[in-house]
Amino acid sequence: MDHLASFGNDPSDKPPCRGCSSILVEPYIKCAECGPSPFLLCLQCFTRGFEFKKHESNHKYEIMTSDFPVLEPSWTAQEEMALLEAVMDCGFGNWQDVAYQMRTKNKEECEAHYMKNFINNPLFSSTLLNLRQIEEARTADTAIPFKPTDDPPRPTFDSLLSRDMAGYMPARADFMEEFDNYAEWDLKDIDFVDDDSDILHALKIAVRRYPKEVQDLYDAMRRFARVVGPIEHDKFIESHALEFELRREIGRLQEYRRAGIQSFCSAKVYERVKQVREDERRKRTMLVDVLQYIQDGRACQQWLSKQAAIDAGITPVVTTITTSGRRCAPPLNLTGLPGTEKLNDREKELCQVVRLVPGAYLEYKQALLNECRRQGGLRLAQARALIKIDVNKTRKIYDFLIKEGYINKA
Repeated sequence: MDHLASFGNDPSDKPPCRGCSSILVEPYIKCAECGPSPFLLCLQCFTRGFEFKKHESNHKYEIMTSDFPVLEPSWTAQEEMALLEAVMDCGFGNWQDVAYQMRTKNKEECEAHYMKNFINNPLFSSTLLNLRQIEEARTADTAIPFKPTDDPPRPTFDSLLSRDMAGYMPARADFMEEFDNYAEWDLKDIDFVDDDSDILHALKIAVRRYPKEVQDLYDAMRRFARVVGPIEHDKFIESHALEFELRREIGRLQEYRRAGIQSFCSAKVYERVKQVREDERRKRTMLVDVLQYIQDGRACQQWLSKQAAIDAGITPVVTTITTSGRRCAPPLNLTGLPGTEKLNDREKELCQVVRLVPGAYLEYKQALLNECRRQGGLRLAQARALIKIDVNKTRKIYDFLIKEGYINKA
């Protein structure tokens, strides 16, 4: 018969009895053979020989109780937990309220026991010191040193660039007034609640954004809105949106028919299996691409180890090593960064390699384009004077814009 610590001092922390669903009160019974989730019974259900599914009354059991001493003979484990919880609730030194919350000890006993066993105890003091040293060492390794930044480039007064940058706030990487400042005016106060009527819910859904294909059509047909009325134009777009939805649904049903599916229940299973197959194919494609471009065997092995750790549910810690032995930063992940949708594939690759956020790249690109138009050409030295960032990054951006034909050398 084992005496084990219970869950907590609060009765709501304990799971209910599996027999009568009542809140467990110590002592109670834990089955030693049922698992992995604990099978707990109160004493009344245990004496009745309660059985449920795989649990039988002849199983081995343990008595769960905290009515045993830990640090001092006159203090039980339950009282130790109650003292710590009372000190956390009432604050250190407020022994009158601590004793009132405990109810089994007076304030002198609470203060003397806490000071002796939790403050002046060398075992606890050394443990707290080690924990503090470990925390300081951990935060010291991950701390980011503060470095003052260079003054950002400022265009000359009354230049074309200064007029283009009017109202721009560098700290927010945004303009004070948006190009279409009231584009979201109709959406800002929409709130979906449970008690909405069907008509109100449909009206809220009606202002949602079109799918990408319909949005592209909407942007392309916007120039024709001036020759027809607004109602006719909206009907035209809505009809194409309905056509798109119908075509997509018909294509999905045709795919089910080709796969031999005859019920929607089978279609759900098919979609799940299809998603798993697509994930596996994406992993294989990504692996082929990586192995095609990685020539260093050591770096390739590190990447494979990282993928194996991810598949096993372990957070990988892999450092990329160049052939010269120096550490280099991994490519920048552009997922979710503002301005990524405005870049083409080659520009995205440049931002990943140079580790430059898309918003900053677009600003630098526009500044170099404006300066190149103004002077009829641009030299590398002028580009470095215009965008004050790392010189190696400036050279890569300059060479990329020259190669792509955005600017030309002076």
